Amino acid sequence: MNRELPQQSPSEEVDLGQLFKLIGKAFDRLLNFIRSIFKSILNVIVFILKKILDNYKLIAISVGIAAVLGFGLEKTSSKVYASKMLVKPYFDSKYQLVTNVDYYNALIQDKNHKRLAEIFQIDQNKAEALLEFEIKPGPETHNDQLLQYENFIKQIDSARQQDIRFEDFIENRSVYSGTLFEIKVRSLKNDIFRALEPGLNSNFTNEYSKKKMQKRDSLIVVEEARIKESLSQIEALKKVYVEVMQTESKSNTGSITLKDGMSMVQERVNTREYELLSKELELRNELTKLTAQQIEEDAYFDAVSSFQEIGSVDKDIWNRYCLVFPVLVFIVLIVVFILNQLIQFVRRYEFSREQFEVSGKLT
Repeated sequence: MNRELPQQSPSEEVDLGQLFKLIGKAFDRLLNFIRSIFKSILNVIVFILKKILDNYKLIAISVGIAAVLGFGLEKTSSKVYASKMLVKPYFDSKYQLVTNVDYYNALIQDKNHKRLAEIFQIDQNKAEALLEFEIKPGPETHNDQLLQYENFIKQIDSARQQDIRFEDFIENRSVYSGTLFEIKVRSLKNDIFRALEPGLNSNFTNEYSKKKMQKRDSLIVVEEARIKESLSQIEALKKVYVEVMQTESKSNTGSITLKDGMSMVQERVNTREYELLSKELELRNELTKLTAQQIEEDAYFDAVSSFQEIGSVDKDIWNRYCLVFPVLVFIVLIVVFILNQLIQFVRRYEFSREQFEVSGKLT
């Protein structure tokens, strides 16, 4: 028995053909659009290179003059010195530190040198030499960043943990995220940086940090009392087991009855004693950690590295006028050439438009 296979109707074939044509045209438009973008970029690059070649003498003379002027200004201007200090804040005193740095910069901008001299306990001449305070996260390894990321992930909802990648976390961190902070000071004098440390240290804390340190100390006292109480109970139990073991050595029975009437199985005495010893060691380790924490964090910050006695010359790229001036002049000339070409194009466009309108009226 013959069966006829289903065949597509001519209308369906026409629809599929039109669909493929539309898809092909869409791809052609996309490719033409991308091609036009690259062509426009290439035209801009060729235009700039052409203008540079056409005006290379003017550009070379202008850049040369800018370099000479920048070199002269660099040699005649006062040298800027800088020094860095690394600190490790505790008890969230880092927030006060960042606030203080902003306050110092505000005083410098307002030229309130008298207040600066009072804060840092220096004379006014040295205060007038201060140019800028800068704070940023200190040096850290990749492992330090991973630990910060893990601590951050633990604090957020589990549903959002998958949406936050390590790279996004590192990119969006604030200045408060680190544990080490680098304080950089710029000054016109190279021997005043060490004199700034007492003033920085005295303005490092606030009431919030003080209360947080007091709470930490109170919790340590409570925890130490709990551990010591547990240790005393373990010591009492150890005495009981010593008494049991002494009785065992004199008895051959499987169980032992103490003087208070408590019965104990002989074969489990050694196991219980080992468990007590392990628990005692664990508690003593906890007690040691608490003591070490109180000793290590007994201040609001630690100075990991201090300011240098003599600051080094600040080699910021923006202070290298012999390089900055030529680059700026070169950029300005390129912009002028482009604007000039744009103005000429607009004028030609307006002129051709007027001619077209006049010819249309005459006809």
